[in-house]
Amino acid sequence: MSELIRVPDIGTGEGEVIEIFVKVGDRIEAEQSLLTLESDKASMEIPAPKAGVIKSLAVKLGDRLKEGDDLLELEVEDAEPAIETPAEPEPAEQKTAAPAAPLPSVAEVAAENVIEEIHVPDIGSAGKARVIEVLVAVGDEISEDQSLITLESDKASMEIPSPVNGEVVEVLVRLDAEVGTGDLIFKVKVAQNAPVAASVVAEQESTKPEPAPAKPSPAVSVAPESAPVGKKRKKTSTAHAGPAVRKLAREFGVDLGLVTGTGPHKRVMKEDLHAYVQAVLNKQANGTLEQGSGIPAVPEVDFSRFGEIEEVPMTRLQQVGAMNLHRSWLNVPHVTQFESADITELEAFRVGQKGVAEKAGVKLTILPFLLKACAHLLQEMPDFNSSLAPSGKALIRKKYVHLGFAVDTPDGLLVPVIRDVDQKSLLQLAGEAAELADKARNKKLRAEDMQGACFTISSLGHIGGTGFTPIVNTPEVAILGVSRATMQPVWNGESFDPRLMLPLSLSYDHRAINGAAAAQFTRRLSELLAEIRGLLL
Repeated sequence: MSELIRVPDIGTGEGEVIEIFVKVGDRIEAEQSLLTLESDKASMEIPAPKAGVIKSLAVKLGDRLKEGDDLLELEVEDAEPAIETPAEPEPAEQKTAAPAAPLPSVAEVAAENVIEEIHVPDIGSAGKARVIEVLVAVGDEISEDQSLITLESDKASMEIPSPVNGEVVEVLVRLDAEVGTGDLIFKVKVAQNAPVAASVVAEQESTKPEPAPAKPSPAVSVAPESAPVGKKRKKTSTAHAGPAVRKLAREFGVDLGLVTGTGPHKRVMKEDLHAYVQAVLNKQANGTLEQGSGIPAVPEVDFSRFGEIEEVPMTRLQQVGAMNLHRSWLNVPHVTQFESADITELEAFRVGQKGVAEKAGVKLTILPFLLKACAHLLQEMPDFNSSLAPSGKALIRKKYVHLGFAVDTPDGLLVPVIRDVDQKSLLQLAGEAAELADKARNKKLRAEDMQGACFTISSLGHIGGTGFTPIVNTPEVAILGVSRATMQPVWNGESFDPRLMLPLSLSYDHRAINGAAAAQFTRRLSELLAEIRGLLL
């Protein structure tokens, strides 16, 4: 009797099919996992409500399903009929069998091996899929249904299982390779033992004279025990996780095999990954992170194999900067808020004050205006003028306003600090910024000239670009990136006006600053720059 199996109540509305554990023709048991659905908040395995044989599948990888959607057509098995005991046959006249040709021994048959080629099965994708994990190596003993590689397409990730038992003798695929249905990926030495051996034993036994009648005893199966069809064996070399979690792990540089999963069947969830990263960072902060643990190192590559190379040593400043940026990136959960400020009127005012600035012996750039506006906002929104307490349970708000600004030098990036920005005029800020930038380029900055900043401004306006994501200069909680201003048409309600628009990029520490506050900061900064006279109020 055929029965249509549908998606049960999954409690999350809709989910994407990221794994299918069965195929047409499989005999399945009640409660056996059929497929895995992943929604924005969770992933879950859908079990079979009853036993039977799969006649057809109504889903494929990447489909989005909800409660009531068709899954598969199942030929439901009836209860097993009672086993009838056959009547004892009448004794027959014993005949002398002709001598049979000698058969190979079980040991001889078991010793025979063949090389089996494993190809990519139908992966249900229109194009190619990328290899994101290779789970076995040459010499590994593998079993049927054991996962060999993990593929990822635009819509889903899937594990390719082994169709045979045996030993891997050749791996024909590598990480990041693009493969498609039918591609050769492995060669496996398969031992032809169990089925052939059983038939040999049966044939050998049939040639022997019948023994004297004996008491019946239970039959013993010689076939090796195998997992139910459609069930995946537990992997030991990698983790069970969906594509969203795998992508996040790659962004963090985390080996999922090190993360303990708390989802169904020990599936690694996003929360598990976040908890693991937080634990590693806490160990690192406490100085307890052991060499070789935590985030795995990038493998060393001999680039000379691919062509001519030149190794150029980094300057001491570049090395220190790289270490500091890496530490900030690993410890701070970064988010960036983007905004554009209309600085048409500010630019007209700046140009108009050119003569005044020259008399004061300074060059009035846009930087002093940015410094002044940011200093005003740090007082208006004090969480941006703070640092996270070592306990992680409080913010240390600062009553002073010292701002750093990034200076690009031939040896690397330096960030000199202007103190008490809120108490200085635009011309004072212009003069001090120029002096510190000159010291930075001429290697005359002192250590104290680069300490104590509450907030940093990184401007790429002299180079170009429409936006970027600056890295927070921890222990600060935010940094402002500024790109090149361009003339753009802006709708005034009746027509388009040409306006000079300045791109702003605010990166912030999400532990101390929430998204709404960041959006308010960039909006207020845009307002202050658009009407610079507001700073006088």
